[in-house]
Amino acid sequence: MVWTDQALRDVSSLDTPVARRIVRKLERAAVEPRRFFERLAGAGDYKLRIGDHRLIAALDHESRAILVEHIDHRSPAYDRRR
Repeated sequence: MVWTDQALRDVSSLDTPVARRIVRKLERAAVEPRRFFERLAGAGDYKLRIGDHRLIAALDHESRAILVEHIDHRSPAYDRRR
């Protein structure tokens, strides 16, 4: 699991309980990424839903590598895709 600088800034700006919840869910999802992540329509990225927040990531299914790109509230999360 690799975090981009943007993702680290995003998670550090959240309330502590919310940030912990996101990290715990990501740790569980890392074991079986196909079960937890959903592919975004029209993009190669994937999303992980954590309550009202979304974690946007790039996945490599063969090696089960996860690149956490950013985390945001559900509405603006998809606007920041690159």
